[in-house]
Amino acid sequence: MGKKLLKKYPVIDYFFITLGAALMGMGIGVFLVDARVVPGGASGLAMAIHYLSGGTIQVGLMIWLINVPLYIWGLKELGKSFGVRTFVGFTLSSFFIDFFRGDIPGFASLKLQETAAIQDLLHNDFLFLIIIGAVLLGVGIGMIFKFNGTTAGSDIVAAIMQKRFGFKPGQAIMLIDFFVIALAGLVIDLKDLSPDRPALTLTLYAVFLLFISSRLIDVVIDGFDYARVAYIISDRNREIADALTKNMTRGATAIKSRGLYKNIEREVIFTVVTLKEVGKLTSLIKEIDPDAFVIINNVHEVLGKGFRRRI
Repeated sequence: MGKKLLKKYPVIDYFFITLGAALMGMGIGVFLVDARVVPGGASGLAMAIHYLSGGTIQVGLMIWLINVPLYIWGLKELGKSFGVRTFVGFTLSSFFIDFFRGDIPGFASLKLQETAAIQDLLHNDFLFLIIIGAVLLGVGIGMIFKFNGTTAGSDIVAAIMQKRFGFKPGQAIMLIDFFVIALAGLVIDLKDLSPDRPALTLTLYAVFLLFISSRLIDVVIDGFDYARVAYIISDRNREIADALTKNMTRGATAIKSRGLYKNIEREVIFTVVTLKEVGKLTSLIKEIDPDAFVIINNVHEVLGKGFRRRI
């Protein structure tokens, strides 16, 4: 009964989407807006408009206004693939940006970007400020993606470009982000919004931000590698398999194969071990058959006995 309710009302997914939106909102609203370093996409475009307006247009509200027509366009072009969770994702992230900046009515006193710690980082440790913003942004977006939400914006445009023009999504998003970053840099330069740092310097910081946050998104979605898969080709397969089950208490699977060079049929041993066991595995194989051919690859997720499950 509990599992059925959880599937019908995915409270956990929406909780983590909300948490991810809060982290993303804090990263942009508190650390990046006043630093004049834009993250690309709808957020970066909204920040550029915010700068053009002299700060009168709220960043979060502008992100929401940009995303609503994109969301409707996505529904028409792509169907329901951009559903309720997409709307929730970009609405919450837009809300939290203005919330942490004190732009939501009733929360004007919040203004975390004006606290002594943030101001000290802004003026005395700018790089660390951007790194914190990148981490919060990357982890936040990664969390939203991991629990089946999206932040709309360039995701929708990229999906439509893939459908209509055959662009790969990654290439399309990168193209859009670089365009937005360049546009924001031009706005900052023309309006002379950063007398302490040249616009080109801020643009390079934005590219650095894009790299860090994108890597963190991958880490949150895929996780840090915590296991390895090994393919073992040896003339002493039986001995190696016995050693795996007895000495390492790991299961193994024999896969029938045929070597094309010598046209010899043999079995390939397939097994999964934790990172700590890789050294023990290779030592065990070398002890039994020094001429064994071994391939070891990274594994992001393992479901089964003997391995912890990711969230």
